[in-house]
Amino acid sequence: MYGNRTRIIALSALTIASLSLAGVVQARGGHWVYRDAEGHVVSQRGAPVHSVARLWNEAMLNAIRRDLARPTVHARNLFHVTIAMWDAWAAYDATADTYLHHETATAPDIQAAREEAISYASYRLLSYRFSGSPGAVESQAEFDALMATLGYDINDNDTMGDTPSALGNRIAQECILFGVLDGSNEIADFANQFYVPENAPLVPALPGNPDLTDPDRWQPLALDFFVDQGGNVIVGGYPEFLSPEWGQVNAFALRSEDLTVYQRDGFDYWVFHDPGAPPYFGDMGDDYYRWGFEMVSVWSAHLDPSDGVEIDISPVAIGDAGLPDSADYETFYDFVEGGDASAGYLFNPVTGLQYQKQIVPRGDYGRILAEFWADGPDSETPPGHWFTILNYVVDHPLFEKRFGGSGPILDDLEFDVKAYFAMAGAMHDSAVAAWGIKGWYDYIRPVSALRHLADLGQRSDPMGASYDPNGITLHPGLIELVTSETTAIGERHQHLFGSEGKIALYAWRGPDFISNPDTDEAGVGWILADNWWPYQRPSFVTPPFAGYVSGHSTYSRAAAEVMELLTGSPYFPGGVGEFFCPQNDFLVFEEGPSVDVTLQWASYVDASDQCSLSRIWGGIHPPADDLPGRHIGKEVGPDAYRLAVRYMNGLISCPGDTDGDGSIGASDIAVLIGNWGETSDPTLAADIDGDGDVDAADLAQMLGSWGPCAGP
Repeated sequence: MYGNRTRIIALSALTIASLSLAGVVQARGGHWVYRDAEGHVVSQRGAPVHSVARLWNEAMLNAIRRDLARPTVHARNLFHVTIAMWDAWAAYDATADTYLHHETATAPDIQAAREEAISYASYRLLSYRFSGSPGAVESQAEFDALMATLGYDINDNDTMGDTPSALGNRIAQECILFGVLDGSNEIADFANQFYVPENAPLVPALPGNPDLTDPDRWQPLALDFFVDQGGNVIVGGYPEFLSPEWGQVNAFALRSEDLTVYQRDGFDYWVFHDPGAPPYFGDMGDDYYRWGFEMVSVWSAHLDPSDGVEIDISPVAIGDAGLPDSADYETFYDFVEGGDASAGYLFNPVTGLQYQKQIVPRGDYGRILAEFWADGPDSETPPGHWFTILNYVVDHPLFEKRFGGSGPILDDLEFDVKAYFAMAGAMHDSAVAAWGIKGWYDYIRPVSALRHLADLGQRSDPMGASYDPNGITLHPGLIELVTSETTAIGERHQHLFGSEGKIALYAWRGPDFISNPDTDEAGVGWILADNWWPYQRPSFVTPPFAGYVSGHSTYSRAAAEVMELLTGSPYFPGGVGEFFCPQNDFLVFEEGPSVDVTLQWASYVDASDQCSLSRIWGGIHPPADDLPGRHIGKEVGPDAYRLAVRYMNGLISCPGDTDGDGSIGASDIAVLIGNWGETSDPTLAADIDGDGDVDAADLAQMLGSWGPCAGP
């Protein structure tokens, strides 16, 4: 039985994690930074008081870190476990609508009952979901230890009766069944059922890309072994395309009016928020195709902290960049120097004080971004990374737990469950939308495109050697033709003697120049384009799925929008979010950074924008992948938040009950008419379909629900 008790849980995330650390990636020494109202750095308040929802969220993030780096799968895991938490919490609430398991409950001690139901639901679902993980033993030990710490019996499997544990077990059972039928092909370990790659694999250890047949389509890699970004070794090659059919997975707030269905090879590819085709080689957008991939190479030249280039990475210089339309893409990025059209901030928008400049080597900044945002500081994948940012904000000494930034301060459990529900819905929908697009457009990655363009030759000088109108564009000092003059003794390509007629890139020199990543830096120099690598491990090279659109850009912009809505402010507490990266104790791919560096962001969107740029510096995406992903995230995040709020306010079981009397009648129409038009209020009951407009569609839905509410 749950007993008659109220539990205050004062276990920090580190306390729970320390119960079972084996298998969690702990290689990097960075940490989040907190400041008080005067701007002084403070500690993380010792051992913060955490709700059971937070503790289970931390346990799940640890399990993700031990698992394969599968962002779609883990966005789904985060969403489904959060559904379980939400349904356990909402079952004891008189207003809220449950999402999947529709049951109401009561108990003498509601808080204790919620904690117990949430714990059993989370424990059962997490144990099931991570049973096949490479870190299954360590993760299960952590789940068991957390249950023991909370005082619950892991052998209580009962699903009958009205106890909170039975309710939690029933919820987990329904979530497991839901996952089997949600279109993800979980039963076959998410294997692809229809997708087949168009191109033969690239062998990155060999020069060039001689076997590419379609320069617009994704190309798998051929490796002796693959190490994903979680550090898991996959022997015998490169994984298949991750989740190309994910557009058909049951989403949260994605709407049918945002869906386009395409067909290829007998399969319907579901594409939400279709951005249209990317730029194609030799076709529509040909110049933009080359410009974008060439920019990836040029930014690769920035990854040397000893080149003497120093930049201000504080909010004084970085942030408030805006979001351009497609016609402005090429002016948004600085092709040669790197970065975007940031306006920066004259003053901290929260405190009114001036930010302090932070001047660091550009080579440190670019490398840190590439690693910090790759899958999160501890490989929790991009959707999990934004949960760590959410948890950081919630723990901040200046943050008040007012949902949406107004109203009463909520208790820890209520705020966490509601915040996780909104964030998880957005992360899951981002995965469905972005990977639906990836599967259909099946777009090439920079390592394949750059090597292919260079194999063709140069297109800038028709009278020069190796001319091909379809080749790469020459940029003096950055992308050049190797000639007998440039390989002469003392000239810049001397070490490339014998390669005359080939293309040279001034770029990060690649993993061949790193024997020990704890002590070596590859640096930047002239290399043959044949041998260009992204700033990644030699056993990783590039993610095992198509580039267009950027999942990082989609996830991050959606998450930033949710953070702004649920906190009621576009800015981090105190107007600055910070993550400290200590000298020579943060980078994993090579030694570094060469100095202490603190990543800083004024707003959540600034952090999201930085994440997007990191993928260009890391050699993973061209700009064509980036900005469409940001635009999609800008739609997905608010849609998910608005739908989550409707569940919180009980507006799913009775849509259109604008006056809250349990039925749809004339008074509700009066409220709807009074709010007619566009709304920025995601909680507005009159916006029945949650699309940000009170219009005829809402009126039609209201009329279709006329009379007493029937319930979910």
